[in-house]
Amino acid sequence: DDAICATMTIPKSMLPEIRPSSDPKIYGYTLPDGPFGGRIPVCGDLGDQQAATVGQACFSPGESKNTYGTGCFMILNTGTKIVPSKSGLLTTACYKFGDSPTVYALEGSIAITGALVQWLRDNLKLIDKSSDVEDLAKTVDDNGGIYFVPAFSGLFAPYWKSDARGVIAGLTRYVNRGHFARAALEATAYQTREVLDAMNADSGVPLTALKVDGGMVYNNLLMQFQADVLGVPVVRPKVAETTALGAAYAAGLAVGFWKNTDEMRANWGMDKTWEPSKDDSARTKLYKEWKKAVTRTFEWVEH
Repeated sequence: DDAICATMTIPKSMLPEIRPSSDPKIYGYTLPDGPFGGRIPVCGDLGDQQAATVGQACFSPGESKNTYGTGCFMILNTGTKIVPSKSGLLTTACYKFGDSPTVYALEGSIAITGALVQWLRDNLKLIDKSSDVEDLAKTVDDNGGIYFVPAFSGLFAPYWKSDARGVIAGLTRYVNRGHFARAALEATAYQTREVLDAMNADSGVPLTALKVDGGMVYNNLLMQFQADVLGVPVVRPKVAETTALGAAYAAGLAVGFWKNTDEMRANWGMDKTWEPSKDDSARTKLYKEWKKAVTRTFEWVEH
């Protein structure tokens, strides 16, 4: 953008050339004496979450993936249409393959998800290792009426409130360690629902299934609750390292290993699917209580 470059006094000649995510015209090589130990052509280039979206074969408008790590990152394919968000999301380029039109997306970021489990482990010493949280959460049937909003550094999408801080709402003497663990896992599912609702509002395309990846997708209790809160199936792929797979797809498409997105989609495989087990009334009641808890985090820090 000429105006931005002029304002920032940055010569356009200093900026890298814009090239497709997957480009048959090789635009560089690795150094022979570099970490790869050879001169390897570079013809694919994707950002972290865009690569995961490609690795999940989300090639059609309305398809979405969510990556569960220390935070969560959800992307919804909007096709060749740029959808400016009115709901607190980011509008971004998703990928461009060769001479095909650029595909765009809506992106929502959640600051604290897996990091909340680490907090239970390191700060409260409720568990010895992160994987223990599922077994602890299974010792109770529900969250005991508590809601854990982990706004440790404010709230990201769709709120973007830097003055928010974490809250545990609904505490009674009945609550025990298991309820804390369960509420922590449920917080990830509820925050994902908030981002998904924003995506539905912006795109006008209701989600029919959510593809998931990242370290937390092996927590079966969380994935089942995620399906329950969303009201759509949650699908885990056979290849969990979807970011690396997406980068491989981009490079492979450029050199002709895969001919098109149909071949890459056929290469994608499902490992497990969780179907919703709660009815709409139960889902609505739980989500309403979560939203009430979220409001308790607002304007805690006075600027």
